[in-house]
Amino acid sequence: MAARGANQFIGRAIDGFPGFPGALEIARRHLDRTGDVDRAVRDVTEQHIRLAGVQGFVTNIGGVVTMPVSVPANIAGIAVLHLRMAAAIAHLRGYDITDQRVRVAALLTLLGKDGVETAQRGRDIPGTPFDVATGINVPEPAVAERAVTAVSTQLVARIGGKHATLTVARRVPVLGGAVSAGVDAFSTYAIGRFANREFPPNVTVERA
Repeated sequence: MAARGANQFIGRAIDGFPGFPGALEIARRHLDRTGDVDRAVRDVTEQHIRLAGVQGFVTNIGGVVTMPVSVPANIAGIAVLHLRMAAAIAHLRGYDITDQRVRVAALLTLLGKDGVETAQRGRDIPGTPFDVATGINVPEPAVAERAVTAVSTQLVARIGGKHATLTVARRVPVLGGAVSAGVDAFSTYAIGRFANREFPPNVTVERA
């Protein structure tokens, strides 16, 4: 059941659903407009940074996708945005995002550099996003499940820090919403940079 929930989350975030275009469509739109892969990657990241700052939008997304663990709608919505962004970047860099390895790798970018290192030390994940995307072994369903669990756990942990910040910010009228939007926008920027690094161009992917 958990593995099914993990695949559902990955599938909806990457492939899209009504009202939420998938990663392929997003990547195509930006590449068609710019005609340049690097500019398209930059524009995909900037688009998702803007979307992350719109609290109502990401909350509505969160209501559509169910995470394997209980995650507030805003956090789940941010996760969906981050995963679509990472998958779009991977596609623009020449990776096949229908490949389960690449899909799991895109999910792992949500952990960020420090989160990936921590998960590796705990043997929760088999390697970095780059390792998973280019490795010869297709991740078993249990790997995707553990990846989603690791991401979910980290997202839940972030709630505490975010709420602590907002508790102080709410004492100043209007500031709370601005701070919340800023936190989400910055996290999106950080994940975009990490995904850009983990999906370099001109890489040969091993075939199973």
